[in-house]
Amino acid sequence: MPEDFAVTAGAGTLAPADGDAVALPHRWTPAGVRATFAFTGAHLLHLAVAGCVLNDLYREAHARGLELDGVAVTARGGFAPGTWASTGVVYEVRVDTRAPDGDVALLLEVVDEVAEIPRALRQGAPVTRARPADDAG
Repeated sequence: MPEDFAVTAGAGTLAPADGDAVALPHRWTPAGVRATFAFTGAHLLHLAVAGCVLNDLYREAHARGLELDGVAVTARGGFAPGTWASTGVVYEVRVDTRAPDGDVALLLEVVDEVAEIPRALRQGAPVTRARPADDAG
């Protein structure tokens, strides 16, 4: 079975309690965000997705006047052996709020459309190494 590179980013009532979680400051939550992940490129890519979705949930909820007590986003995915091509990223969201279910469902749909990192990954992007001028040859 291929390796699953899972990460979780959470805030508020849904912040990971794991003692190994990394605490990060966060614009939308006074206590910040806590994230659990291994320090590998695969995990960091997935953390970018989870962190972006979490951040955008708070941003879009604020714009709609919705109070979120907690958010946790878990992102995971694999990579093809040999090429390391991503086999895709799947993310799951848990939200702790008193907002009506319909408002939460709409919030999740909006964030899925506007979250920048998932949008960028869906489009694909070239990645190149910058070479110093004296290395150009």
